[in-house]
Amino acid sequence: MSLAPRLATYFHVHLVSDSTGETLNALARAACARFTNVLPIEHIYALVRSPRQLERALEEIGNAPGVVLHTIVDPTLRGALEGGCQDMDMPCMAALDPLVSALSRYLGATGSARAGARLDADYFDRIDALNYALSHDDGQGGQELSRADVVLVGVSRTSKTPTCIYLAHRGVRAANVPLVPAGEIPPKLAALKGIPIIALTLAPDRLLEIRRNRLRSLNERRESNYVDADAVRQEVVQARRLFEREGWPVIDVTRRSVEETAAAVLNILSGGRGQVEVLG
Repeated sequence: MSLAPRLATYFHVHLVSDSTGETLNALARAACARFTNVLPIEHIYALVRSPRQLERALEEIGNAPGVVLHTIVDPTLRGALEGGCQDMDMPCMAALDPLVSALSRYLGATGSARAGARLDADYFDRIDALNYALSHDDGQGGQELSRADVVLVGVSRTSKTPTCIYLAHRGVRAANVPLVPAGEIPPKLAALKGIPIIALTLAPDRLLEIRRNRLRSLNERRESNYVDADAVRQEVVQARRLFEREGWPVIDVTRRSVEETAAAVLNILSGGRGQVEVLG
């Protein structure tokens, strides 16, 4: 049975969570990305843990009818949310139920009724990793590179910083070091032992475009080798020669999002790709 497409190119997605809502938001975006020519309008209700908070959420949901996704664990609040949506004739889905049910059957255990956000060891590990990434961005804090789980290297504007920040949210302490000039290994890396080093590279044309856009955003009009086409190509070539000489794994980020680059880094760290190049 095929469903008749809706005429509207947008729809409301209400995300109700008893935690921070990050997991729910990621799930919703991944699902909505499967549908073309539509624009989801997200409404996020985080840390909903009392009847009063739920009442306010239901009131706003009623003002913008759409789809409701939730990760509410408390049975009373969950029942009130699902009942309220049923009264308004709106679809309401518990986003994690299929996965939790499958794990429960496989493990022969019942899931906890505890809300998702907890100040446990993993949480503090992520905060520590985030602080580390910020203090070791673009070659800073070189005296503590030995504390890193991984060091990313590459020429300027190869998404080293956002990748480190994303990795930090996964609890990985990631530092990044720029290659200036591109053909020489920075002294702080030459002395580093036992810490994985992963190189990021980018197609010269794309790198040139990113750098020019960066200068325009800063209202910088002066010409330099930073945005000279021949100089940029030579910089990339020299960097690639260095990567090959040092035997570092290389990730081509030309066609990768930050999330995909971070996933490739994690794959290398887990031994999935070894000393080979990860193509874009």
